[in-house]
Amino acid sequence: MELALLLPPGMTVTPTMKEQCPLRDTLDRIGDRWTVIVVVLLLPGPRRFTELMRAAEGISQRMLTHTLRGLERDGLLTRTVHACVPPKVEYELTDPGRALAGPLTELLHWSVRHQESVLAARKTFDADV
Repeated sequence: MELALLLPPGMTVTPTMKEQCPLRDTLDRIGDRWTVIVVVLLLPGPRRFTELMRAAEGISQRMLTHTLRGLERDGLLTRTVHACVPPKVEYELTDPGRALAGPLTELLHWSVRHQESVLAARKTFDADV
């Protein structure tokens, strides 16, 4: 795929972009089962680990930890440990993390608008196979 065709106006392909495709890198981050859910849960503001566990039904403690660490590593959220007993840890989206709200909302809207046609296409395809 010719990356330059997809860039915003006035932007050019950098050596870093040639080495590591930014789209593939982003899809690797948000394309798993839990990342988008965690980002959406953090949009209203900071939350504690246990709040996220309860809100993200079905996620294991290990997977939530893995997801939060990946988001922190990519600079999409911050982890703040408050000095108290027991320790209080909060997770909050950074500016780049909050900036995902727009694209994720668009993706959600697209999926809602096109769900019926996608399901119908699958049904037709599967019937022909």
